[in-house]
Amino acid sequence: MEILYLMVICSVSLAVIFLIIFIISVKKGQFEDDESHAVRILLEDKKTDIEEEKSEEKN
Repeated sequence: MEILYLMVICSVSLAVIFLIIFIISVKKGQFEDDESHAVRILLEDKKTDIEEEKSEEKN
């Protein structure tokens, strides 16, 4: 029965540590990214299109 008390204390303390880390990361803006890098690479970049047009005009 004593091991059960120890396991409950350990699991609750671990959950509190994870909660504190999560709150700190939210305050620092870790989850403020609206579009992830995986989505950004699929979107067309207007600067790249303009640069390509300029390079085509020069040639």
